[in-house]
Amino acid sequence: MVNKVIRPVFLSVLGLLWLVPVYLLIANASKLPGDYSSAEVWKPAFGGALLDNMRDVWERADLGSTVMSTLIYSVTGPLVGVLIGASVGFAIVALRLRHGFWWFVFIFGGTVFPLQMLLMPLFVGYAETGLYDTRIGLILVYTVISVPFSAFVMRNFFTGIAHHVFEAAVVDGASTWRIFWRIYLPMSKSAMVAVFILQATFIWNDLLLGLTLSQSNDVRPVMTALTALQSTYGGSAMPVVLAGGLLVSIPTVVLFLATQRIFSRGLALGQF
Repeated sequence: MVNKVIRPVFLSVLGLLWLVPVYLLIANASKLPGDYSSAEVWKPAFGGALLDNMRDVWERADLGSTVMSTLIYSVTGPLVGVLIGASVGFAIVALRLRHGFWWFVFIFGGTVFPLQMLLMPLFVGYAETGLYDTRIGLILVYTVISVPFSAFVMRNFFTGIAHHVFEAAVVDGASTWRIFWRIYLPMSKSAMVAVFILQATFIWNDLLLGLTLSQSNDVRPVMTALTALQSTYGGSAMPVVLAGGLLVSIPTVVLFLATQRIFSRGLALGQF
């Protein structure tokens, strides 16, 4: 009886704590630039300038091109990364690749090193190969960083599929490629979608790589554009900056709301 009371109360408190930053963001993004004050951040806005601030940040920061670039990165990078990760998991589990565990450790071991350690050699390599400030270069790096986690989840998922499924398909005359595309991938759709959503959200919110490897407005990600916006406007127009942050966060929120059922199912099936 006590648990039935404590649990809802505890979850309600956590929900309210999570909504506090959302309230602060919306309340201050709805203020006129001249009405913003760091001493009155908790005060609700009565000017109703949210849409005007969004329109202002969209035009002044040229978010149209950066949003399109970020959309390309957030779809292409995770999509290719998930397919490569699924291929790795299939080779290790279904094909029983020789020394498969060590191959997995080698691939997933790339996540051990902090990303900041790789920025300098990555920047130098991109500058020398002509990949700096190109969409191809960013797609490449976002794909690479999506592979280890995808391989981790897909390997765990394929471990739960009985190996006699693969053996039965081989007896029926199916090729390895056909087994992968027609049997294993359809069975792992939920796990693949869950990984795709997580990686797409990470790439959409990325600032560090975009700030290091891009410069042009039509190449850099949207978070980098917002950073430039803040440095251009300064604190006097913080509502405009906050409105931009609220605007670019809408796609990820919509993505989670639209796919929450398949996402939750994929988390459970992926066993991570």
